[in-house]
Amino acid sequence: MLRDEIIKYLNILNEKLQRRKVKGEICLYGGAVMCLVFDARPSTKDVDAIFYPAEIIREIAKEISNEYELVDDWLNDGVKGFLVDHPKKVFLNLSHLVVMVADSEYMLAMKSLSARIDGTDSKDIEFLIKKLNIKATEEVFKIIAKYYPRRIIRPATQFFIEEIFDEIQNDSRS
Repeated sequence: MLRDEIIKYLNILNEKLQRRKVKGEICLYGGAVMCLVFDARPSTKDVDAIFYPAEIIREIAKEISNEYELVDDWLNDGVKGFLVDHPKKVFLNLSHLVVMVADSEYMLAMKSLSARIDGTDSKDIEFLIKKLNIKATEEVFKIIAKYYPRRIIRPATQFFIEEIFDEIQNDSRS
């Protein structure tokens, strides 16, 4: 899903909420934030979010998926298992839908903990490290520790972050 498509479907969600006379809130995470806010990549496979009122937004998301031939979970709340309290900022303030996003530090913490060791998460984490001007792995773990207990950081996560730093350093030498 491209940046413009995400915006289009969020606007359609707003219109459908307006027809139902319901005000909604949504907070975006993952690839959607990387596309929309940071312009770090052109697309994402789905929109990870939490939303309220959940049941109504799920119904409308299903309508949108049927009308526009999208995958059923184009908008999903699977990310909620990784969430803790964090700063949010308003990205779009539509008539019946407020769209918020997580800030870059929280995105780095969440992506680091939930990372699938594939190209997308690795590139997203590398982008966020550079955006935040982080120079050492310890800085990444301090940011993660602001939101999550250190005991839940897996050794694989630590190795993953170290590998990303090695790649950044190798790129800067080239």
